[in-house]
Parts: sequence; structure tokens; C-alpha cells
Amino acid sequence: MEKRLTHFSSGSGCGCKIHPAKLEEILKDVRSDVQSFPNLLVGNEASDDASVLKINDEWALVQTVDFFTPIVDDPYVFGQIAAANALSDVYAMGGKPLMANALLCWPVEELPAEQASKVLEGAKSVCDKASIPLAGGHSINIKEIAFGLSVTGTVHPQKILKNTGAVVGDVLFLTKPLGTGILSTALKRGKLNENGYEALLRVATELNTIGAELVAINGVHAVTDVTGFGLYGHLIEMCKASEVSAEVYFDKVPKIAEAVQYIQEFILPDNTFRNWNSYAQFIDCPLPETFAWLNDPQTNGGLLFAVAEHAVDTLLNTFQKHGTTQFLLEPIGRILPKDEKIIYVKR
Repeated sequence: MEKRLTHFSSGSGCGCKIHPAKLEEILKDVRSDVQSFPNLLVGNEASDDASVLKINDEWALVQTVDFFTPIVDDPYVFGQIAAANALSDVYAMGGKPLMANALLCWPVEELPAEQASKVLEGAKSVCDKASIPLAGGHSINIKEIAFGLSVTGTVHPQKILKNTGAVVGDVLFLTKPLGTGILSTALKRGKLNENGYEALLRVATELNTIGAELVAINGVHAVTDVTGFGLYGHLIEMCKASEVSAEVYFDKVPKIAEAVQYIQEFILPDNTFRNWNSYAQFIDCPLPETFAWLNDPQTNGGLLFAVAEHAVDTLLNTFQKHGTTQFLLEPIGRILPKDEKIIYVKR
């Protein structure tokens, strides 16, 4: 019987991220020294999606690395999802990817090399779609599987999209539905049906190329992608960095319909609870049904961004040209003045 990739991972996709509080403890003494490196335009000081280094007045390099444990058992699809997720960090900064290198952790004595090769083939197919080379990489022999990419891109130094800068009155949009964490957990537990699997692949393999188009819209103030810390976690990071609060309209938040039945069966990722425990103190929410969705750790989730109201029509035109579904063209919330709580949820 062929061994399942997900049996070689204690976590799943971006849900295997280190606990936010523990990560803060790890990073507290190694924040970016922007004084010593004035060309470092974005470092790790604000939990942004990628680092950015200015080359000259026209060019800046965008650099990221992202890898995780298997979210699916098909090695080719795992490679696709991991590659799309890593590329998302560059798109979230408004950048265009240039090249990628692979990071492969593989138990060579327990799983055939052919499966590892399929992972790389899947990643290459996504890099081909993004019109960049998968140029090289590094591998290690280890018991737990992990795969991802280091990606280099470019952006104009004056057009970087950060997770800071949200302004009171801005409208919030999310470009993908939530629920990949729920579906991937159902898969790992052997419960996911065919429709759920197709929905998981549809969302998790989609490239966030819309990010590279947002830089042309005057009024897009803050952008991030929603991954392992869920919508709550990434919106809180944006609000903290921007010194604002936000309200979320739960009924407007896009959700993967196929995930509903698994919520009803209480099939939720362990990190759903981790996320809530990390962020509950910052949230005012009277709606218990939001717990599973807004804490759900996403893998290659959508872009979350704050945009000025005067730019919404331009934004929607860009969405429609990009082929975004009509359901995702509604705002999911609004930026508020800084308050006692960071997020207020209502219908």
C-alpha cells in the first residue's frame, strides 16, 4: 500500500506555522536593523509577507521563502500548492516574481525518489504559469516531509504594497474564500469527499497574481495574504501595524461551501484553536458560528487589503478584468479608528 504524504506531517500546509506568541518570542531580539541598512525598505519589523531591498530609484528586490508540510497526498498537487503559496508573498507586496529555488525535505529511505520528483514537477508547472524559472534549490534527508520555494521578484520602490498603512474609512476586500484548513483536515482524517477535494485544489492552487495589478490603483493602502494565522490573525497584524481597528461583516466573508458539512461534524484543524487562543483578547464577536471560519488556517489563501472608498470602482473593474468571481466583489469590512478591541465582528 502506498504511503500517504500527509502521514509524514504533524501539521498541514500553513497550519504548521509556529504559534504566533512563540514566534514573537523567537524574533524579539532579531528585528531588522534598518538603521544599518537604509536600503532595506521592508524587513521583519511589521510581520510583512516578504522583505524588500532597494537597488536604485526604479528597482527593488522582493525576497521571500515559504515551505510547509503536505496538505494533500498527491505529490504533484502538493508541489503546485506549495509553489503557489510561496509566490503569493511576492504578489502580496505588489511585486512580480523573477525566479524561484526549491527547498525539499524528504525521507528518502521511506518514500521513493519518483514521488519527490513529482513534487518538483508540480512546483515547476506553477512557476511556468507565473513565467519564471525554477532555477535550483536545496534538499535534505529528514523524517518529516516539507517543501516550498525561495522566490525573488521586483517592485518599484515607491509602489510597494505593505501590511501597514490602512486608513480609517478604508474598505476591506478578500480575494479567496476561507475554508482550506477545514478541507485539508478532513482529507488528513480520511473524511473528504470528491467535491471537497476539488474545492480545496481550486482555491489552494490559484495564483494571487492580482497583487501585481493592485500597485496601479491609487488608494490601495495595505495588503497581506491570509495564511496560517487565519483571517483574524492577519487582519490583526495589519491593524496593529497601521494603528487602527476594523469591523468585519461575517455574512460577506467568502467561504468555501463544501467546508460547511465538516464544520457541522466538528472536523477542524488543531490550529483553529491555537489561533483563537492567540487573538481572542483583541476580538469582539458575539457570533459563535464565526469561530471555525475566521480562525481557519489557510494555505495559499486570498489577498486581504484595505482600499480607499474612492478607489473601489477602479478596484472592481480590475477584479472583473482579472476574472474574479462576482461573489468576491463585495467588501468584507471596514477600517475603524483605533479602539479597545482590534476587530469587531457583525453580520
